[in-house]
Amino acid sequence: MPKYIAALDQGTTSTRCILFNEAGAPVASAQLEHQQIFPQPGWVEHDPIEIWARAQGVMAEAMAYADAKPRDIAAIGITNQRETAVVWERVTGRPIHNAIVWQDTRTAGICAELAKGGGQDGQGRYRAKTGLPLATYFSGPKIKWLLDNLPRARERAAAGDLLFGTIDTWLIWNLTGEHVTDVTNAGRTMLMNLAALDWDDDILRDLDIPRAMLPKIKSSSQVYGFTRDGIAVAGDMGDQHAALFGQTCFSPGEAKNTYGTGCFMLMNTGAAAVQSKNGLLTTMGYQIGDAPPVYALEGSIAIAGALVQWLRDNLGLIEKSEDIEALAASVADNGGAYFVPAFSGLYAPYWRDDARGVVAGLTRYVNKGHLARAALEATAYQTREVLDAMNRDLSAPLPSGERQVALRGAMGEGAALTSLKVDGGMVKNELLMQFQADILDVPVIRPKVSETTALGAAYAAGLAVGYWKSESDLRANWAADKTWTPQMDEATRSKLYRGWQKAVTRTFDWVE
Repeated sequence: MPKYIAALDQGTTSTRCILFNEAGAPVASAQLEHQQIFPQPGWVEHDPIEIWARAQGVMAEAMAYADAKPRDIAAIGITNQRETAVVWERVTGRPIHNAIVWQDTRTAGICAELAKGGGQDGQGRYRAKTGLPLATYFSGPKIKWLLDNLPRARERAAAGDLLFGTIDTWLIWNLTGEHVTDVTNAGRTMLMNLAALDWDDDILRDLDIPRAMLPKIKSSSQVYGFTRDGIAVAGDMGDQHAALFGQTCFSPGEAKNTYGTGCFMLMNTGAAAVQSKNGLLTTMGYQIGDAPPVYALEGSIAIAGALVQWLRDNLGLIEKSEDIEALAASVADNGGAYFVPAFSGLYAPYWRDDARGVVAGLTRYVNKGHLARAALEATAYQTREVLDAMNRDLSAPLPSGERQVALRGAMGEGAALTSLKVDGGMVKNELLMQFQADILDVPVIRPKVSETTALGAAYAAGLAVGYWKSESDLRANWAADKTWTPQMDEATRSKLYRGWQKAVTRTFDWVE
């Protein structure tokens, strides 16, 4: 019998492969970074060929470390940076351009044109169908930009010569030859109708995108195809959805927050595609095989760990990312400084493409320790904004006919989240996690397996091939590693948060 499930976790800055055993414990892993390409301010690209090479490298390295052969791998699960767009030639497999990364803002003009007369909701044409506002974040406008700006691209796409995919589709195509995606990734393109779980023809016409270049939409857990070594590729979830699944947030009202390049809070809303009134996204949670889809509310933050990398790479303030904690701990507080990292605009709950990053509150007193602390605190403050928005959505009166019965039944009338499960690379930072609990005023819980994004992809693949039998098997694997409880008094909490809110307003209207 196969011993392991392999998870291929393709993120914004690196690619990892982790092998998990039946207890959901990692037994081997490998990780490689890839180049971040910045052709001009606001543009962010990746080389898809490099990403595929890194994927092959980490899979081989993880298997070698575990002394595993292909017969030892029951299935492969894919998880990925989500909205990043790749277009390649159907026959040769060559990309026609670098991947346009989710953080990229070059499509601001396209989004503004689509929003004319209807704002970010597009007169209900977009948010009502897709759960998403018109924003540079999503894949659909990126595809349009490629077709509009590359020679003969639109003609070739119409002829069926070009294929589009988010990174999961690119990897699965290279692994198996199949052109597929899952509902969670399709739901981040701004092209999928959330109710129909299919590409929306009206939106495709608006963006002039041929349906023939789009992948088939599948569930998050089924066999999509096989590698040359005969291993089933059987799980596919966008990274944040995989983390929700890996944290076993299977019941309406359960939520997690992932701290990676960006920061993303998702709450399971069950069968209800809840429309946020407070700047959150309505998104897919996951779909397991033929089971009904599970929806979620999401608060998306563009820059979290990426700010630490920026301090390391652009300013040379630290040598290694993990050095940020000691530097931040060298001071007692932020010294009055706030760092709002709106490098790609502001995402939830503001959705301001015109915002850019600021450091506010500087005095001669502020030193590099204060700046390091302000950088960490920025992630916690942004999470507070998302949690507040989520609680407002939960406590708002239900519009007649809205399908929130399961959610409200699980949470209770006027409910609020009372704890937060956390995961991702930054949860190793104990200073940040304590400040997060303090500024939220709720306990923050880290699981024993903190890399739950890869674990969620493994779970999806394992369920598809019978390696795990049911979600109850997965719940049995989850265990808490550490809980941080709030220690800050309310007066201090309120004062700090007011300072943050003031700093955020200074980022607005920077791009004209």
